[in-house]
Amino acid sequence: MAKQNVAEQFVDLLVRAGVQRLYGVVGDSLNPVVDAIRRHSAIDWIQVRHEETAAFAAGAEAQITGRLAACAGSCGPGNLHLINGLYDAHRSMAPVLALASHIPSSEIGLGYFQETHPDQLFRECSHYSELISNPRQMPRLLRTAIQNAIGLGGVSVVTLPGDIASQPAPEKTAEHALVTTRPSVRPGDEEIDRFVRLIDSARRVTLFCGSGTAGAHAEVMAFAERLKAPVGHALRGKEWIQYDNPYDVGMSGLLGYGAAYEATHECDLLILLGTDFPYNAFLPDDVKIVQVDIRPEHLGRRSRLDLAIWGDVRETLRCVTPRVRPRSDRKFLDRMLRKHADALEGVIKAYTRKVEKHIPLHPEYVASVLDELADDDAVFTIDTGMCNVWAARYLTPNGRRRIIGSFSHGSMANALPQAIGAQFTDRRRQVISMSGDGGFTMMMGDFLTLAQYDLPVKVVLFNNSALSMVELEMLVAGLPSYGTTNVNPDFAAVARAAGVHAVRVEKPKQLAGALKDAFRHRGPALVDVVTDPNALSIPPKISAEMVTGFALSASKIVLDGGVGRMVQMARSNLRNVPRL
Repeated sequence: MAKQNVAEQFVDLLVRAGVQRLYGVVGDSLNPVVDAIRRHSAIDWIQVRHEETAAFAAGAEAQITGRLAACAGSCGPGNLHLINGLYDAHRSMAPVLALASHIPSSEIGLGYFQETHPDQLFRECSHYSELISNPRQMPRLLRTAIQNAIGLGGVSVVTLPGDIASQPAPEKTAEHALVTTRPSVRPGDEEIDRFVRLIDSARRVTLFCGSGTAGAHAEVMAFAERLKAPVGHALRGKEWIQYDNPYDVGMSGLLGYGAAYEATHECDLLILLGTDFPYNAFLPDDVKIVQVDIRPEHLGRRSRLDLAIWGDVRETLRCVTPRVRPRSDRKFLDRMLRKHADALEGVIKAYTRKVEKHIPLHPEYVASVLDELADDDAVFTIDTGMCNVWAARYLTPNGRRRIIGSFSHGSMANALPQAIGAQFTDRRRQVISMSGDGGFTMMMGDFLTLAQYDLPVKVVLFNNSALSMVELEMLVAGLPSYGTTNVNPDFAAVARAAGVHAVRVEKPKQLAGALKDAFRHRGPALVDVVTDPNALSIPPKISAEMVTGFALSASKIVLDGGVGRMVQMARSNLRNVPRL
């Protein structure tokens, strides 16, 4: 039996760590690894058209499965293209291993063709970034990288020169156990005691939840019931906490709606559960605050804390809930539920009048119909920009659907690449890319990846021929819009030329049928929907506070748009509120 080379050993270890595919673009320094994958039955090479897509796809796969995913780029420009998607994966805590292949090891530091220093370049967007300069570093260095990515939640980067990858691996060493799952973390007894005392001394408690509540829905609901506490959420907490939630008061932040803002400011104690919510202007500064987070470096970096709890949300609540004093007084909760329902009732009217006849189509109407027709276990990938608004306000979570976007990094052009990674995890599951025309055209080359692999991703293109979120930011700042208009082709015709099922929708009555046909189609499909670029109202008054980055007052006025079926949830929750 021939002796393994380093590339083969590298691939073997990836497989042992649970990696099923490596996304990337081939190139000379990467060839030994790609060839090792070609000859390995347990892992596939996924050829994309741009390495940024490879990183976004790996990040999405990791978020869907919870397992390690991987991507690769060839030396210099090839692996540099990974960086934006890796930033997104890292900030989303998605466990991703990135292979940055490198120039010949003997030429490093001598200004060689395509020379960069990837082990340095990727440090800011990774937990671990190191260079393999000697075959004897394998497999220890790769194991360390894998366990950093999984254990800390985020990206590890291994830089591997092509000539090192081709060299014989050192003699096979004893196989080491690999960490492939993360443990639960329980806070200490002293912290739990202090937490219980703070809760019992507060009259009005509000919970504000982020993505760290994944897997803890039942525990959060039991906690809220015991405290009679309203529950708000950040955008990344929506899919985990909004469904089956009789305490829901909506979302806070730039895309917020409902009474979440009021509930967080009118309480005595605000409990932040698994959220690294970035907009501290929306957090109160005159109430007591407790934060619970699995990542200790997140504690207190957004707001002043009265108590910091390092722990898993589910395990922490399992410890705390039985010990806190149960409440019977619902006055604060019921008042917030009424405010929430009233706020939603007040903003839906503009988007419920004659929308079926409005041309160009209201994007709110498109999102509403999409939400209604999509599968109960669909995966939605969401482009940054106005698609974030429509997803936040119209997609209805149910505990089975997934909603993935560049919610922390805020990159354009993420939805299509993320849909590729999501679809590879399960070809039978419905994956829908909610793409804006700006983001779609930025990475449109990888639409061909759908055709090449016959991936049944459904791209719903919100085509308003504008960078609308940027345009809105300019208008809020008192600036004329400039450089925000796109001159677009008929995207459906482009898709059909690539051999993909596609239809262009210009009238509301065409929408439902086009979506149903696309969803029934067994392969990839694109629905190019021409939408109204003036969908959001502009504030009647431009104030100084509105100038920079959507200040609170600006967002509350500008983003008072439709809210889809969320108003139905609010009405349902009001049934339990006694009439005064």
